[in-house]
Amino acid sequence: MTQEYLASELGISRPTYLQIERGERELTISEAKKLAALFDMSLENFLDKKAPKRSVAIEKESAKKSEDLQIRVTEKNLDKFKQVLLYVLNKVGGKPNVGETVLHKLLYFIDFDYYEKFEENLMGATYIKNHHGPTSIELGAIMKEMQEQGELEAVKSQYFKYLQKKYLPRKRPNLDILSAREIEHIDDVLARLSDKNATEIENYSHEDIPWKSAQDGKPLSYESVFYRDERYSVRNYEDKL
Repeated sequence: MTQEYLASELGISRPTYLQIERGERELTISEAKKLAALFDMSLENFLDKKAPKRSVAIEKESAKKSEDLQIRVTEKNLDKFKQVLLYVLNKVGGKPNVGETVLHKLLYFIDFDYYEKFEENLMGATYIKNHHGPTSIELGAIMKEMQEQGELEAVKSQYFKYLQKKYLPRKRPNLDILSAREIEHIDDVLARLSDKNATEIENYSHEDIPWKSAQDGKPLSYESVFYRDERYSVRNYEDKL
């Protein structure tokens, strides 16, 4: 049973349901009765945390499918991804610290912070866990295509003692594709994070729950943003209770 389904059955929001899972909110008697019925348990056993005995058989074919469920993306919009990339590069691409590594992390926080705030995808890109932090698997192919179309230019520059690969925009983004809410959100992320160098933003991303909870080389789960602590959470949950 998904968190969305259980929250719906209880008549509460998913963030509120997550507070129950984390022990931050007590169940009402009515909610406890509903959950006991959903789990096919007596109310007494449910409250005593006694699980009914069951035998479960898992088919081997399901193993591959379970991996695909580590990340739930409701909508992947690669055209919007291009416009967000152009917008970001037009805003901060000229900063000496914004190379390819920083760019990956900025796009990650734009996508995952938006999902936490609004429970919707902005770009819906897939990010995997690697040593340097969250990395978009779509970014490389998209930038190559945009270079071929004359929308981006790749340059190499010296950043302190390191050789850095940068991307500079050769056109303006199509803002008709981005809503005012999306643009405001992107600006907020850039204001918070675009001054960090590669090492700083890598270290920062390594403490975020989506990266910490993922397996090496595997996709980061958008759903895990609802388990962020106060250092990373960008949503005011008090307004949702």
